[in-house]
Amino acid sequence: MHGTRRTRETPEAIKARKEREQSKLKEYLSLTDHVMARKKSSDWSKEAFDATTKLLQINPEFYTVWNYRRNVMLNGLFMNSTPDIINDILSEDLSMTTAALKAHPKVYWIWNHRRWCLENVPEGPAGTQDWKKANWNRELAVVEKMLDADARNFHAWNYRRYVLANTPEQRPETAELAYTTRKIEANFSNFSAWHQRSKVYVSLWESGKLNKDKCIEAELELVKNAMYTDPNDQSAWLYHRWLIGDGQNHHILASEIAAIEELLEEQPDSKWCLESLVHYRRLLVRNHAMVIGKEESERILRQCIEFLQQLQTLDTPRKRRYQDILDRLSVAKQ
Repeated sequence: MHGTRRTRETPEAIKARKEREQSKLKEYLSLTDHVMARKKSSDWSKEAFDATTKLLQINPEFYTVWNYRRNVMLNGLFMNSTPDIINDILSEDLSMTTAALKAHPKVYWIWNHRRWCLENVPEGPAGTQDWKKANWNRELAVVEKMLDADARNFHAWNYRRYVLANTPEQRPETAELAYTTRKIEANFSNFSAWHQRSKVYVSLWESGKLNKDKCIEAELELVKNAMYTDPNDQSAWLYHRWLIGDGQNHHILASEIAAIEELLEEQPDSKWCLESLVHYRRLLVRNHAMVIGKEESERILRQCIEFLQQLQTLDTPRKRRYQDILDRLSVAKQ
């Protein structure tokens, strides 16, 4: 860190550190050989299970060992066991993976193993609806803690969708909207929260529980607030584009173009303002040419060409993409 005196390691300290690293590597390789040998011999014992625990605590991305662990459960630990015992084993694995996620929140295989545990709860005295309900509620609490720690962890958001879809007691979708609102208001750049919000709305619209047009009108106010707060963050712009869709509604399209033009006056070098205006103006010409007239359509396309040329300078990594659009506009004008 700046202002902090850096201490040099002595040759002895360097040697000791390297010896510790070599020792850990040797231990890991030995444990790996031990576990893979048990796997090869179809060892379904408790000892094999415990060995996978040790290895996965060192390397939680070793998916082959996760698969072996599940086979040990199915072919060994679960055999001739009561539902109570099986549930206890699964609960212990859920606890183990909770601890693992604190250190490795973005390792897919840990999340995947939690799903497997939940999907293998047996029917029986302990596998009743109440037990399952409590278990799924606990899962929702776990994933909310993970999202409190990192609100943009897409693994956690995917798992949250999984939990909400499978919980025995369905959570009101309006409650999930409120949850995404809190996450978005805490951080407008939370793309995963915007994405989750779109999923919830699609479900509510398709089921007829909410009016799509009224929702979009309200959502546009929310997303414009985010766009004006940080014009350079892509999350709100992408959500805005999803709301506009194919631009069939002339009133909404024209209104949003005007709002973005106003923002562009304040942020003349905003890539997202320029790119969005090109996209929406092209939709306007394509879908509403009869309304705006030929002369206005030509004026709008000329503006699009000017903005695309400006974008080639502002956003050089995508210069070729903008040129492709320019080429298509030139062909369309001929």
